[in-house]
Amino acid sequence: MALRNIREIGEDCLTKSCKEVKEMTPRLRELIEDMLDTMYEANGVGLAAPQVGILKRVVVIDVTGEDPYVLINPKIIETSGEQTGQEGCLSVPGKCGIVTRPNYVKAAALDIDMKPYELEGTELLARAIVHELEHLDGHLYVEKVQGGLKNVEPADESEEE
Repeated sequence: MALRNIREIGEDCLTKSCKEVKEMTPRLRELIEDMLDTMYEANGVGLAAPQVGILKRVVVIDVTGEDPYVLINPKIIETSGEQTGQEGCLSVPGKCGIVTRPNYVKAAALDIDMKPYELEGTELLARAIVHELEHLDGHLYVEKVQGGLKNVEPADESEEE
């Protein structure tokens, strides 16, 4: 598969609503595989199709690094609770901010075989679901940041223990 370029804040594709997927095609399957590869390469936990310049309602999420979810035409059907924490985005590199999200989320979507399923998540998975689905409607987390964006400190890999 191929790595795709991640679009960054300021690019038009990140502010547009995406179109529903009508059928699985070889091109769409390739897009999903590319999105997973791109997300893993960038050390992300989620990626939405508009982040790679494709205006389709497709999201991939993997908060554990070994259990990816593919969500086609996803919709949030239930939320509860609240969590406030640091959030970042592959389309807003080098920045993070404090955002309040639901602590529990249930979403309905189609899987890669276009079969309906529901995904329930708490904490990081709930945060990722809401964050990625907002991309499909042209929204970035920076719209919800409390107290402004902060620079992410790069990890110092040369430091010895």
